[in-house]
Amino acid sequence: MRHNKKINHLGRKSAHRKAMLSNMATSLIMHKRIFTTVPKAKALRKFVEPIITKSKDDTTNSRRVVFSMLQSKQAVTELFQEVSQKVADRPGGYTRIIKTGYRLGDNAAMCFIELVDFNENMLSDGGAKKAKTRRSRRKKSSDSEPATTPKAKKEAKTEEPKAAKTEKVKTEEAPAEEAAADTSAKEVQPEKVDEVSKEEKQEIKEEKKTESMEDQVVEHNPATDDNKEVPKPRDNA
Repeated sequence: MRHNKKINHLGRKSAHRKAMLSNMATSLIMHKRIFTTVPKAKALRKFVEPIITKSKDDTTNSRRVVFSMLQSKQAVTELFQEVSQKVADRPGGYTRIIKTGYRLGDNAAMCFIELVDFNENMLSDGGAKKAKTRRSRRKKSSDSEPATTPKAKKEAKTEEPKAAKTEKVKTEEAPAEEAAADTSAKEVQPEKVDEVSKEEKQEIKEEKKTESMEDQVVEHNPATDDNKEVPKPRDNA
């Protein structure tokens, strides 16, 4: 039984465990994410989160306390200058553990441990929340209505656009037909005029010919000439 064994010693003595957690906390603050086993990550979370909370109060005393636990000046300056400003509005839960499977050598459970506010991909996904949809129960149609009413509605909807399309086509065809009829009439009228003019010209020519023939007959017809005398035959004796 493991009663009153809340602390995981991680198979190490006290000094070794503290040194290991201090080094892991320094690496986490500097790199914002580290890769380790799940038991070590859970122990590190209990160790590093109180340090991050302490960094929100930027005083000499808090810096000395944090330095006594981390033993790294660079980690202390990084924590008080950048990390504390990022987590200023967060009341706790500064780290996240993401399990990645098991190690090949000893089959140990592996994971990532990272600072929540420095993972931009996760923050962008969490910021854009999906809109919630509510399902409502629709009232069932009465038994008196026939079962084919939805189909009839669909057919009526499809017929209305078709009728509108046919009307548009007819209205477009009517002006085109009128324009074609006008052009044909214009083309036919000059031909008729030309034919009439030709016939009239032929008639005029025929009339002129007949008049000229009559004039010639009148000039050379001696019977019609009253003023001229008929010559008498001469006697040779």
